Amino acid sequence: CSDETLEAVPATVTDLRAQLAGRGGIWHEVFADGQRVLAAVNQEMAGAGQALQDGDEVGFFPPVTGG
Repeated sequence: CSDETLEAVPATVTDLRAQLAGRGGIWHEVFADGQRVLAAVNQEMAGAGQALQDGDEVGFFPPVTGG
């Protein structure tokens, strides 16, 4: 788990995923299209189209499975 502050705020969660995937390497593996990663904005579940604002906290995590 790590924290990072971005210079420019992407417009949506999808835009942020694309920006992170563009870093390549593990970032691309985790955030490339088709990968199932859930997002939370300010500690509330968020959809891909959720708008982002300066100061928002965004967290990504894998879906939880049970058994």
